[in-house]
Amino acid sequence: MSKKVLMKGNEAMCLAAIMAGCKAYFGYPITPQNEIPEYMSQHMEESGGVFIQAESEIAAINMVYGAAAGGVRAMTSSSSPGIALKQEGISYLVGSDLPCVIVSVSRGGPGLGGILPSQADYFQSTRGGGNGDYYIPVYAPSSVQESVDLTIKSFEIADKYRTPVMVLVDGLLGQMMEPVEIKDYKPTLIEKPWATNGDSGRRKRNIVNSLSLNAEGLEETNLRRFEKYKEILKTEEMVENHVKDGDEMAIVAYGTPSRIVLNAIDILAEQGIKAGLIRPVTLWPFPYSTFANLPSSVKNILVCELSMGQMIEDVRQGVQGKHPIHFYGRTGGVIFSPEEIAKKAAEVAKGGA
Repeated sequence: MSKKVLMKGNEAMCLAAIMAGCKAYFGYPITPQNEIPEYMSQHMEESGGVFIQAESEIAAINMVYGAAAGGVRAMTSSSSPGIALKQEGISYLVGSDLPCVIVSVSRGGPGLGGILPSQADYFQSTRGGGNGDYYIPVYAPSSVQESVDLTIKSFEIADKYRTPVMVLVDGLLGQMMEPVEIKDYKPTLIEKPWATNGDSGRRKRNIVNSLSLNAEGLEETNLRRFEKYKEILKTEEMVENHVKDGDEMAIVAYGTPSRIVLNAIDILAEQGIKAGLIRPVTLWPFPYSTFANLPSSVKNILVCELSMGQMIEDVRQGVQGKHPIHFYGRTGGVIFSPEEIAKKAAEVAKGGA
């Protein structure tokens, strides 16, 4: 059985989390994600879960640490400056191999910036903003429906690999309303024999800790974690690739801007310029292989972001110098139009910068 409902992006991700078996949510209000703690405060108790509005973002992520260590599916959410404050806790979660889901609804920056949509948190999300050697899987949905699907998937991936997972959306997707198909879903809950759930009478005592005072032991732990990352890189990459033989340009965008790019591609087609969209769905692992195997007809790559161009580094690594890379972006919360992108793409096609 399934049903279609009209939902705001922020609220849809909450529903998805509850469907996925989330039993603990800890958060702190910050625009433009405030609908998430509001929704969870109303619905967690009725689903058998716990909601706590923490005194700060730092407190919230450490509460997630405690719940995750106890084997509970846990989640937090915030927006750009709040996610920055959570970075230490995220590093501790990684260092303790604890699964959880973090929803980041991005706004403009740096600093407090503004509350309008932005994609300037790409580095923050994909480069491990806390201390130490680590990555976390990052999903970037482009629709409210995909926000639901990828939030559910995030809980599964978190448990499978014992890692925090981030769902990264901009404020536009968090605030927009779209029809969502809600299907019957039964979460796949796995055994967690490592959890500190108080069951000490029937098993060996568990300790969850990220501290290691032995250099060789810490190195071994890090190396083992990076073997896990190799598996994630090999099996969990997701990309939507519309570039086909004959296309002379690949336009790269993720999240809601990718939908604007699709309209720009239609405008370009009317001008006789053949272009296709590459949309990374996972920002980490990034779909490098897609860029390494572009059709020979592609002459240029245009990266479109609501930032000063952070994704370019990953695109450049994937392309490996085979194609020139160009950029068009807006920042500070300004959203580009299809006409702007089409104009830039036409300039590039004609030999412009």
